[in-house]
Amino acid sequence: MATTDTRALALDATSAADLEASGLEYALVPADHEGFEPFLRAVSRGFLGEDPSADEVESARRALTPRRLTGVFDRSGVAPESPVATVDSWATELTVSPGRTIPLWSISAVTVAPTHRRRGIARAMLTGELRTAAAAGFPLAGLTVTEATIYGRWGFSPAAWASDVVVDTRRARWTGPVAPGRLDFVSRESLPERLSRVHERVRLERPGSVPGWEGRWRGVAGLTPDAKDGNKVRAVSYRDAAGEERGILVYTLDPGPNDDYSAHVLSVRALFADGDEAAAALWRFAIEHDLVGEVKASLQPAVPPVQWMVADRRAVTATLTDHHWLRILDVPATLSARRYARALDVVMRVEDPLGFADGAWSLRIDADGVAEVDAAPESRAVDVELSVGALSSLLLGGVRARELAAAGLVHGSAQALAEVDAAFVPDVAPLLDIWY
Repeated sequence: MATTDTRALALDATSAADLEASGLEYALVPADHEGFEPFLRAVSRGFLGEDPSADEVESARRALTPRRLTGVFDRSGVAPESPVATVDSWATELTVSPGRTIPLWSISAVTVAPTHRRRGIARAMLTGELRTAAAAGFPLAGLTVTEATIYGRWGFSPAAWASDVVVDTRRARWTGPVAPGRLDFVSRESLPERLSRVHERVRLERPGSVPGWEGRWRGVAGLTPDAKDGNKVRAVSYRDAAGEERGILVYTLDPGPNDDYSAHVLSVRALFADGDEAAAALWRFAIEHDLVGEVKASLQPAVPPVQWMVADRRAVTATLTDHHWLRILDVPATLSARRYARALDVVMRVEDPLGFADGAWSLRIDADGVAEVDAAPESRAVDVELSVGALSSLLLGGVRARELAAAGLVHGSAQALAEVDAAFVPDVAPLLDIWY
C-alpha cells in the first residue's frame, strides 16, 4: 500500500506563479482548518449538489483528513475565503495484474466555478497535480470522470470499463451454479469492516482496482449524514462451507412502476465477491428476491457473468461506460510493474506534450511475462508510435492496440500491433468497482 503523505508535498511553483499572474492564489486547505467548510461547499456547488449540513461537513472532514486538498482563491471577490476551484488528491495503489500493484496518484473533486472559467485555472491545477506527482516519484495518475471531454488534454485516457446492469427478473430464471454456502442478513453498522475485508481481497486480483477507504464504505452502508435513504439499506453476507465470509451484497428496495407491489426495484449499492461461488450466490439472491421485478447494479464487469447464469440472457442488459482513466508519468516504472501474457521485444515512440513520458522506449518481455523497459538506443527502429493517452489505455490490457490503430491513435505494422496485443492481453478483464 502506498504510504506517501501527499499533504506534506509543496505546491507546484509553476502553477502557483501562473495563477498569481491572473490575480489568483493557489493554496492547500487542511481538513482540520477553518477553510475546510468553504472548500467542501465549493466542491458540492461544482457537482451541482446541495450545501452540506454541519453534520455532513464533519463527516466529510473525517473522511478527507488524509487527503491533499487544494483550492484556488480569488481574494478580491465577495467571498475571499471560498475557493473558485478545487482538487483533492492522495496516494494509493493500482492493481496492474493479479497480485501486482503500482503506486497511484489519485485525483478527485476537480471543480472550477462558472464565474471563473476560461482563465487557465483547470490547466494550472491539473498540470500542477501531475508535476507534483511525478516529482514525488509516482509513475501513474488516475481519476474517474463525470465528463469524458475534459481530461484527455492532460494525457488521461480510459483504461477500464464498467457496465450498468439491469435484470428483468420475470424473464431471468436462474440456471447458474448452486452455491454450497449460506446467506445471512448483516447489520449496516458492521458493513464498513465487512466491505473493507472482502474488497481488499478482491481488488488485489482485479486489474484496474484501487483500495477503498472508511468513508467510502460508510457511504455504501448508508451511515453518513448525507445518506437520504440510509434506513432503506439492507445487506447479506455469503459464507462458504468452511464458514469464511466470501461476499457482501448491499442493496435498497423501491416500489416498481405504477407502485406495483409485486415488482419492486432492487438497487445494488455494492456486490463484492471473492470467487465465482460467492458471486453466483449473491446474484441468485438478488434475482430471486420476493416481490422484485428488476435488479439494477452499476460498476459491474464489462461483460457481466450474470448474463450466463439465467435462462434468457436478453433479460440482462448491460450499458458500457468508460470508468477508470489513467495517465502514465514514468514509462519504465509503469510498464515493468505488470505481468504479460507472452514475450515481446518492441520499441515504442511515445508522444507526450507535457514531457513526462515522451521518448522512445525499449520494451522487452521475457517468456515468463517479466518486462524490462529502458530508453531505446537511436540505432533501434521504432515499431509502434502512440500518444501517452493511448499507452495509458493499453496498460491494463482492456484495450487493443489494433482498435486504437483503426482510430488513428496508434501507428505500426500489423505484425507489431498484433504482437503488442498478444503480450498485453490480461488474465482478468480490468474493472474499477468503486468511484473515487
